[in-house]
Amino acid sequence: MTWSLNNYLGLANLPEVKKADAEATKEYGLAYPMGARMMSGQTTMHEKFEKMAAEFTHKEAAYLLNYGYQGMVSIIDALVDRHDVIVYDSESHACIMDGLRLHMGKRFVYHHNDIEDFEKQLQRATRLVEQSGGGILVITEGVFGMAGDLGKLDKITALKKKYNFRFLVDDAHGFGTMGKNGSGTGEHFGVQDQIDVYFATFAKSMAGIGAFVASTKEVVHFLRFNLRSQIYAKSLPMAMTLGAIKRLEIIQTHPEYKERLWIIVRALQKGLRDAGLDLGNTESPVTPVFMKCPLTKVTQMLYDLRENFGIFCSAVIYPVVPKDVVMLRLIPTAQHSLEDVEYTIKAFKAIKNKIDNDVYPNEMKDFKL
Repeated sequence: MTWSLNNYLGLANLPEVKKADAEATKEYGLAYPMGARMMSGQTTMHEKFEKMAAEFTHKEAAYLLNYGYQGMVSIIDALVDRHDVIVYDSESHACIMDGLRLHMGKRFVYHHNDIEDFEKQLQRATRLVEQSGGGILVITEGVFGMAGDLGKLDKITALKKKYNFRFLVDDAHGFGTMGKNGSGTGEHFGVQDQIDVYFATFAKSMAGIGAFVASTKEVVHFLRFNLRSQIYAKSLPMAMTLGAIKRLEIIQTHPEYKERLWIIVRALQKGLRDAGLDLGNTESPVTPVFMKCPLTKVTQMLYDLRENFGIFCSAVIYPVVPKDVVMLRLIPTAQHSLEDVEYTIKAFKAIKNKIDNDVYPNEMKDFKL
């Protein structure tokens, strides 16, 4: 039983999605269109998806990207110059961090989700741009993909009344899972209109490859001609573009998949918490389980979980988490069943009991099935 798949809504398992992928591949192959968007890589299907994505995320326009990681790096690079200042969350994703490294101007980091510290950094940034004549770009995530907590989008946008800044949100884990209609974490907080630049990837809820960025027509038009990862790289292949259209159609017309996901999420998280397990501050489908476990015993615990209980999930160790702590990261999907949840809770109770009672040896050679 696997709890580490990027397939929140279970779209990868749907026959109609597989059919759409197969038919598009049969018709176009994986080569077409054979060029970058600015050259020979532009098609009406790419434009169709952009129109759909803009409407779904309540933005004026959207731009389809070939990859999420490179897309975010280029978005940051394009939006700022040396006169501008970036203010960002300390636990921002690696793609954001790599984008920051390209910035020629100042950048200030605030403690994770600490609004008091965020405002202090805004004040520092404001003083700088008053001298440089630049602007401020604030960057955070809708859902933080490791711990599952939400970015403080409501409190950040509330400070727009006091400070002048543009707001960029990476909503990779929120798109399709958060909000009444699945339009994302901005919709969840009721502040989607206050997000100036909205970014989402296909790698999570869409179970695909690619991404998009949405904003005003003016900003999207600027990004079309300034994103280096799109200008100097091939357009998203037609098969994946048509697959993305099909997936977005399903997200829009079948809310039961998101509803099913949340049934599984609530049952899993409640059951684990009731069993005495620490899930941190997650408010999303991302389900981290924190356990006190010496690094020397993590391998045995994971082996036991996989071989004896038949469960696989990702493990995160130091330095991402403190020493002698392991985080088991579970990703529930609409394809999981309540029976899966019940069995997993029993398994996690069992391995927690073994850890608490020091059952696992310090050396792998001493471990017995």
